Amino acid sequence: MSALTTPTGREPALVAQPRPDGSAPLALVLGATGYLGGRLVPRLLSAGYRVRVLARDVRRIQAFPWGGDVESVQGDATDPVAVGEAVEGVDVLYYLIHSMGGGRDFESTDRRAARTVADAAAAASVSRIVYLGGLHPTDTELSAHLRSRVEVGEILLGSGVPTLVLQAGVVIGSGSASFEMVRHLTDVLPYMPAPKWVRNHIQPIAVRDVLHYLLGAARVAPNVNRPVDIGGPDVLRYGQMMNGYALEAGLHQRPIASLPVLTPRLASHWVNLVTPIPKAIARPLVESLQNDCVVKDRAVDDLIPRPAEGLMPYRDAVRLALRRVNDDDIETSWLDAEVSGVPSDPLPSDPDWAGRLVYTDERTMRTTANAAQLWSVIEGIGGENGWYSSPLLWAVRGWMDRLVGGVGLARGRRSRSVVTVGDALDFWRVEAIEPGHLLRLRAEMKVPGGAWLELRASAEGEGARFNQRALFFPTGLAGRLYWMAVLPFHGLIFSGMARRITAAAEHVQRENPEPKAEAGRIAPAVPEVETTASA
Repeated sequence: MSALTTPTGREPALVAQPRPDGSAPLALVLGATGYLGGRLVPRLLSAGYRVRVLARDVRRIQAFPWGGDVESVQGDATDPVAVGEAVEGVDVLYYLIHSMGGGRDFESTDRRAARTVADAAAAASVSRIVYLGGLHPTDTELSAHLRSRVEVGEILLGSGVPTLVLQAGVVIGSGSASFEMVRHLTDVLPYMPAPKWVRNHIQPIAVRDVLHYLLGAARVAPNVNRPVDIGGPDVLRYGQMMNGYALEAGLHQRPIASLPVLTPRLASHWVNLVTPIPKAIARPLVESLQNDCVVKDRAVDDLIPRPAEGLMPYRDAVRLALRRVNDDDIETSWLDAEVSGVPSDPLPSDPDWAGRLVYTDERTMRTTANAAQLWSVIEGIGGENGWYSSPLLWAVRGWMDRLVGGVGLARGRRSRSVVTVGDALDFWRVEAIEPGHLLRLRAEMKVPGGAWLELRASAEGEGARFNQRALFFPTGLAGRLYWMAVLPFHGLIFSGMARRITAAAEHVQRENPEPKAEAGRIAPAVPEVETTASA
């Protein structure tokens, strides 16, 4: 594993306490592929815990730097068999899952998962459950998403297993959805017509302080079974948060006009249009800002000591997050979270196509660049580098997807140069990667069927061969009509894409004539005309 930033888990107040027999305690993490779970796991390992994870796709676990250091159980939190296997012998269970973008039935899904985990944890005599819930007021009607978070906490608290519910508000860190919303709203709009909630008071917390409390929660006294609020040292209006970001980013402060006509539904559409945050995630974020959400008391201080350096102020957290973004050093990101309502099954193997209708578009080109130079371009595709074909057509397709509630092209990618299984690349998801050879992407745009894009590099003589294959498995008549409608555009997009990728590889060849073995890790330097960002 790479070096960890604070907290590392090796702080005296966070190090694992051995079992009575001297062995290391076992921690189970639900949500290990998520924004916080992906950061918590390596710190648990560093603190001396053995770690087990439950994941729907264990391939995503293996893609993390720490993937080989944990036990993996394949399954879903609503599956009693998988959860029963996962909780066996566990000392502390971290519940970091929720259905924030999970469609209309998210409340029943959250309820079912919480009850399944609560029952299994009690049956397995788990010593502690730690749940990250949402900071919320107690004297008003809550939004559906906040109400669901509260209900999950109540189910876990009533499980019979000592449970600590950490209730956090806006989490600020590189790659967090809340930070990205603040960042893009402020970057894009010089003047902000904003919903009235910009004047509500909230208490943001730095991601490193959330991790500190999560690690410390494993060591609280065994009789503790309660919710506690956690938050940073600053209480701010949301408008102050945006202008605090502006100052740290070197921007002028933004005039903000509060508009009472922007309902949560309209505001989520507005956020969806001007930021990379899709509507399914923007809606619960917006709803969580409808009321003042501040820490009611500091009871958590009696249970978990504060970080030695103190809680991080908001602007310090923004400054640190910006540095991570600029250094292309984002540990985990909201955009790599799974998207509800899109196909998630892997591409069927070729023999499995027998008897099924599949449309394909295949392109092959030879290049004088070697396979490593070609791979450096393939691995850097998407995000700021674009898709090496008509930026206008890609942008139109991205906007069409956003208008129907999809993620669109603005989602980008976590790292500018490196991809792993499970990473998001605009409206694609990395399904498989063979470094230096194959990148397979699964579509997460809204389409009536399943779609994949494969990009391959293979050595051929002194140069290389580029293979590009798009596949679409239509669903019903709508899928067939969709393919026919976009077929003329595919001729323009995919042919130009193959030409420009190979041209970009030859540009890399001229700039880096003998790339090292890690050539796949260099960002391709290509002419601007070839790599204009698509959205």
